[in-house]
Amino acid sequence: MKVSLFITCLSDAVYPRVGEAMVRLLARHGVRLDFPKTQTCCGQPAFNSGYWDEARAAAATILDAFEDSDFVIAPSGSCAYMIHHYSQLFQQDPARLAQAEELQRKTYEFTQFLVQVLGITDLGAVFPHKVTYHPSCHGSRLLGVKEEPMALLREVKGLEFVPLPFAEDCCGFGGTFAVKMAGISGAMVTEKADHVKETEAEVLVGLDMACLMNIAGNLRYRNEPVRVMHLAELLYEGVAGVTQR
Repeated sequence: MKVSLFITCLSDAVYPRVGEAMVRLLARHGVRLDFPKTQTCCGQPAFNSGYWDEARAAAATILDAFEDSDFVIAPSGSCAYMIHHYSQLFQQDPARLAQAEELQRKTYEFTQFLVQVLGITDLGAVFPHKVTYHPSCHGSRLLGVKEEPMALLREVKGLEFVPLPFAEDCCGFGGTFAVKMAGISGAMVTEKADHVKETEAEVLVGLDMACLMNIAGNLRYRNEPVRVMHLAELLYEGVAGVTQR
């Protein structure tokens, strides 16, 4: 079984520790992650901005990079769902369309793979902290990733979970939206950070570093001492006993 890591741009360039946590966690369960070096951006920024020719070129690179993989795992619901749009990009190209449909079938967000494919919810993690969870829009609304992260968090020993008020409200990032509508985006993330503060949680966890980066930036700007982590980081820290900063 060839399981490949689709690292995504943000995790690769800014938060490589997320990918490292995924690799180390899965290795503990007998899964050795392959890393195709030819992978690049999934094309989402171009696709969302209407530049479909440019998005198509990026998508073709991804299709070729993961053609021989049995499973593809990503630490982002947003980038994982972008692969679902490839069938739109290649409607007029039967060969590429077949590749796109196959890649969509075998691509999973990280917690989906753990729970749905491996059947694992208890990794033996211990994390004695007060934690709240932000469900990112693409992962929860489009991929339908809702129960999987909750199932994993429930099994973490010592973790005190606090529900996030208005959790399903968007954080305001939205990729190019944060640039084109900066004022609205800023107001949305401020409201999201206010709700994080309401929980009095020590840690905010999520599944998409773009959203977490946005919220963390607002919290840091306000000098709020809330640690922000991808769920893979929390789980790895919980099983390894090593704090990642």
